[in-house]
Amino acid sequence: MIRLKRAYDPPSPEDGERYLVDRLWPRGIAKDDLQIVAWLRDLAPSDGLRRWFGHDPARWGEFQARYREELAAAERQALLRELARKARDGTVTLVYAAQDREHNNAVVIKAVLEELMGEAS
Repeated sequence: MIRLKRAYDPPSPEDGERYLVDRLWPRGIAKDDLQIVAWLRDLAPSDGLRRWFGHDPARWGEFQARYREELAAAERQALLRELARKARDGTVTLVYAAQDREHNNAVVIKAVLEELMGEAS
């Protein structure tokens, strides 16, 4: 199971293994408070893509396409496949800082992971 959760929402036991998937650390959050297994900076969008998107919903479709291209890189695919394996075995929560819960990189990562999990079925 894959869940999404804002970094500013309190962790809960239902979260399972928590992974921060942003390139930048969330402002005002102490490392211990986030309760993450790992910070997966390498899965985050490139700085150029992140700045271009700027969380503008009008750019969401193009952002998803460009981000999926970035996620297709071999080193990222290996990490995504490992996360998909963990999600098949238990709950994985992707933690992100964006205010917009529908238009952020974690939403794209979750979709890609679900596709990978479907391929393995």
